[in-house]
Amino acid sequence: MKILHATSELYPLIKTGGLADVLGALPLAQQQNGDDVRVVLPYYHDVRQKLPFTAEVARRDTFGGYVVIRYAEFQGIGLYLIDAPHLYDRHGNPYHNEFYQDYADNVIRFGILGWAAAAIATGIDPLWGKADVLHAHDWQAGLAPAYLTAWHRRDVKSVFTIHNIAYQGCFYPHHWRDLWLPEWVLQAEGAEFYGQLSFLKSGLYYADHITTVSPSYAHEITGDLGSYGMGGLLRHRQMQGKLSGILNGVDAQIWNPISDPNIPQNYDLQQFHLKSNNKLALQKHFGLNENAANLLTVMVSRLTEQKGADLLWASLHRLLPENPHLQFALLGSGSPELERAFNDLAQQYPQQVGVHIGYDEKLAHRLVGGGDVIAVPSRFEPCGLTQLYGLKYGTLPLVRKTGGLADTVAHGETGFVFEHANVDDLSACFQAALNTWQNKALWSKYCANAMQQDYGWQRAAQAYRAIYA
Repeated sequence: MKILHATSELYPLIKTGGLADVLGALPLAQQQNGDDVRVVLPYYHDVRQKLPFTAEVARRDTFGGYVVIRYAEFQGIGLYLIDAPHLYDRHGNPYHNEFYQDYADNVIRFGILGWAAAAIATGIDPLWGKADVLHAHDWQAGLAPAYLTAWHRRDVKSVFTIHNIAYQGCFYPHHWRDLWLPEWVLQAEGAEFYGQLSFLKSGLYYADHITTVSPSYAHEITGDLGSYGMGGLLRHRQMQGKLSGILNGVDAQIWNPISDPNIPQNYDLQQFHLKSNNKLALQKHFGLNENAANLLTVMVSRLTEQKGADLLWASLHRLLPENPHLQFALLGSGSPELERAFNDLAQQYPQQVGVHIGYDEKLAHRLVGGGDVIAVPSRFEPCGLTQLYGLKYGTLPLVRKTGGLADTVAHGETGFVFEHANVDDLSACFQAALNTWQNKALWSKYCANAMQQDYGWQRAAQAYRAIYA
């Protein structure tokens, strides 16, 4: 089967979140299953630096200006790169400038992603020919199914995956003309969403099948509270049998404690005692009290209310004075107010709290490999990957019961789960972890249970293949 993925991120070429990790692993797992898989990605500045040598496939004069489609092999996967320097050759984040302001031309930049994906899927590359399935990811690629529909290309089937329904790609309605789409696209039964043009709704409406990244999230987004206004459409697609939830996986080539080059001490379940060396190194890195008897909780996350960062700060503020053996180390960035709050907490409790504002992939591995607990207290979480990394490394997840977190962490077996998004419930869950920490035999049992879970990408690849078929 010939599969084309359309995405705005792909690890390790360009990453802002979990979408990049998914696209860095799923295509390879599918290829190992015998499928012919390729990916289309904008040729951003950072990607251009890492992949300077490419072959030209096609060039077109488009609504976004002159565009060249290039091709390169990367880690065994064929990549189509959309070369349009006036759209993509910008330093830093692919979506916004240094002031966190969305680029004014994002409607064109990601409209071209959808257009190019549809063009490649329908045979713009004569050497590859036509794809069987075009798999578009998140709002940035949401127009791809609309172009297939507008071009009457029913011979190419489309799947659209929601990685986070809160981000919907909404733009002024007049842009349908700029995007070379027919007027009927901008209708309630189409991509129109409360008077705007929504790239996300385009994917939801025009794709042959919709997936999201966990079974629980697939259920949550059909309700009024979790759907961000898309509940009616999603309930209709669900009744058609066109909505599925498939859990993400973990790339064992990148996240594996026995072979991870980013952690000071490799280990596995049989040598789990060696993990404490990573913890001591992490405590030293953050200037914390170096004591293996302390319970070290880590967090690798965007600092936003969605991720529950405000709840975590308030809970730590309550618990740290009463629990001198509780420590916390953070890697993340986001809300300036939350960044300041966590920095202030580190100054107030320098032996217990360490903070690194920003992102560092190697440090992320060290946190997962050295922590005892990994906190993911999200208000909502489509799937979550950090809790899966925690399970793999025997770093017990402390999570809220939502989305993929509810599907992957069992309270009292592989981690700690709290019900409601409030400080009292989170603090009680922290206390349960502290109490369990005192029982070393029980803690070891939880860690063994966690490390024996199977969340490999082969399972997900098989599930997607069944949907494609």
